[in-house]
Amino acid sequence: MSVITPVAIDPKSVKHPCFNKASSGTCGRVHLPVAPKCNIQCNYCNRKYDCVNESRPGVTSGVLKPFQALEYTKQVLDKEPRITVIGIAGPGDPMANPAETLETMRLIHEAYPHMLFCLSSNGLAMPEYVDDLASLGVTHATITMSTIDPEIGAKIYSWVRNGNVVYRGRDAAELILSRQLESIAALKARGLAVKVNTIMIPGVNTIEGGAPIKAVAEKASTLGVDLMNLMPMHPTAGTPFGELAEPTKEEVTAVRAEIGHLVPQMTHCRRCRADAVGLLCADRSGELGGVLASCGKLPPQGQDDRPYIAVASREGLLINQHLGEAKRFQIWGKVENGGFRLVEERTAPGLGCGPSRWEELAKRLSDCRVVLVGAVGETPRKILSERGVIPAVCSGFIEDALRVVYGGSGVQGLEVLRAKHGGLAKSCCGNGEGC
Repeated sequence: MSVITPVAIDPKSVKHPCFNKASSGTCGRVHLPVAPKCNIQCNYCNRKYDCVNESRPGVTSGVLKPFQALEYTKQVLDKEPRITVIGIAGPGDPMANPAETLETMRLIHEAYPHMLFCLSSNGLAMPEYVDDLASLGVTHATITMSTIDPEIGAKIYSWVRNGNVVYRGRDAAELILSRQLESIAALKARGLAVKVNTIMIPGVNTIEGGAPIKAVAEKASTLGVDLMNLMPMHPTAGTPFGELAEPTKEEVTAVRAEIGHLVPQMTHCRRCRADAVGLLCADRSGELGGVLASCGKLPPQGQDDRPYIAVASREGLLINQHLGEAKRFQIWGKVENGGFRLVEERTAPGLGCGPSRWEELAKRLSDCRVVLVGAVGETPRKILSERGVIPAVCSGFIEDALRVVYGGSGVQGLEVLRAKHGGLAKSCCGNGEGC
């Protein structure tokens, strides 16, 4: 029987309690539950909120918006100064919630640039965002990969959703495996420390003495993975695998011993919740649940310092342009006699750059409470909204819309204008960025 190779600690992982077991009693972590949606359905998973007595991935007592997560982080660090790692691990998949995840990371990185930042994902949507993750200071990433055999993967995944297309069976398994391998290679190429989580599922990937798991370890080794975490499946009621027996500690230890020479093994995992906080050996998620709940009730930041309204218009008279089409925005303000004035025009960021384009636009419109547009995609809507610039979709004359928003009805009052002028435009700007 092979033996487990001692873990060689990368200098950047010394204070990461998952990557360095020796630090798990002195260095803590906080998981920020900002990513509720998931793009796959595993046959062992049932994401359930308000389950304070259950410790497993996918469980949280609440979901935070990015600005709430920043305030929560501030309060947690005051109460638990031993925390060295800030992470996002769900309760869904972080990259299935790219706007929320990237905005949270931006806020945290600006406030705490010295902290380690960790992200856990199934890998399906990660390749598109690896450059964003690296630029936002992510230092560690975990990819859950439980098999490299599509036939076994077809048994693990009920479905996989890529964009608006849902895959099942072998097609689903092949797609997610290709993305997982691509993600790991891309993360390593950008200097991140990478851990692979492999769920040990009795009778599924433990057949032939655990050969499918050994194949995962061999592939992880060739990709330069830093650490592997073999996790016994937690039988969860209401799932297809809910009746399977949980692997015993002895069974897990035996498989680790067989593959430990291939890739270093993590042996101190606590199967952390999506809102885990504190030391691995002394989790405080229950104790600090009230802090999370109170931060989750915080309202959006005030608009006192946002006196203007931005408008996307082709000719300067009507609101008739998609957000992604606009090359410039009119900036309007209110004057004392109740009228409005055009303050200036501001150029929009150039095409490309994915979510970072909308982050840059939010900076350029940081003194605007609303941006009036003919249509807007989900990703820019979320990014702008979280940074205090509310995209409002309407049609008609600019001054009519300004009168509604400034008059106290807010963006809700624009529904009248939308109905009056025939609702939303049906065309798309076609730039591929979810305008």
